[in-house]
Amino acid sequence: MPEPWVTVDDVAKHLGVVKDSIYRWIEGRGLPAQRLGRLWKFKLSEVDEWVRRGGGKGENRAGEDR
Repeated sequence: MPEPWVTVDDVAKHLGVVKDSIYRWIEGRGLPAQRLGRLWKFKLSEVDEWVRRGGGKGENRAGEDR
């Protein structure tokens, strides 16, 4: 069975961050995502691999770029 696409809310909950961080990571850090109209969709396996490669590093605790 193919992996389902998930929403920004799902990814934020999966990673334990706020949605604003997800949008910022799409734009500035290459978080893997596909835009479908006004919606962003994700594969959690791709998000997890991005995290393992260090994609989310450089954020401070307030959620702002260093």
